[in-house]
Amino acid sequence: MKQHPKISSSILSANFASLGKEIADVTQAGADSIHIDVMDGHFVPNITLGPQVIRAIRPYSPLPFDVHLMINNVDSYLEFFAAAGADRLIVHPEAEPHIHRILQRIKKLGKKAGVALNPATSPRAIEYLINEIDYILIMTVNPGFGGQSFISQQLEKIKVVRSIVGTQPIEIAVDGGVTLENSQQIIEAGASTLVAGTSIFNDLGYENNIRRLRGEIA
Repeated sequence: MKQHPKISSSILSANFASLGKEIADVTQAGADSIHIDVMDGHFVPNITLGPQVIRAIRPYSPLPFDVHLMINNVDSYLEFFAAAGADRLIVHPEAEPHIHRILQRIKKLGKKAGVALNPATSPRAIEYLINEIDYILIMTVNPGFGGQSFISQQLEKIKVVRSIVGTQPIEIAVDGGVTLENSQQIIEAGASTLVAGTSIFNDLGYENNIRRLRGEIA
């Protein structure tokens, strides 16, 4: 039996020339949250957007904003992104040696705390953080660019993360190369949320794409 995941629309694949409208459109189309990739050109080889843009697009959707901070020196920017309208702040242990303190700071800012794991990072990295985590983002591509192909070996990591989380109310999301062809396999491995960009933002129609990813229609 198919399981129906939550769908988080990654705006990295949206039309940046009309970003507010794109966010409003995927909200209307039935997305569960908006995924926002913040890149600094240091932690990952790309530069995207900052708090000012998040503040500008915040009025276009009532959905949760999941702000994925692919940046170094994250401690210096948490308050800015929180104030700009983030609902969840997702950070990388690979970029932050004191990740436990960072997660506690996020909670003190009144936000949900998330941890993202790069493809080569062991799922065991979350074991001693689990009581501070609301959201786990498993990267199934190397972060930095949209449109990459899914790394199939990460399916085993999803299973391990699911076993670590157990019955705790922690959302497990998968980001990178999510398609109609692999979405059910990802969910069966233990993910509860699919982060999708190019699979949503295309000419086939946002609502149709979201419903197909969710498994509501063939």
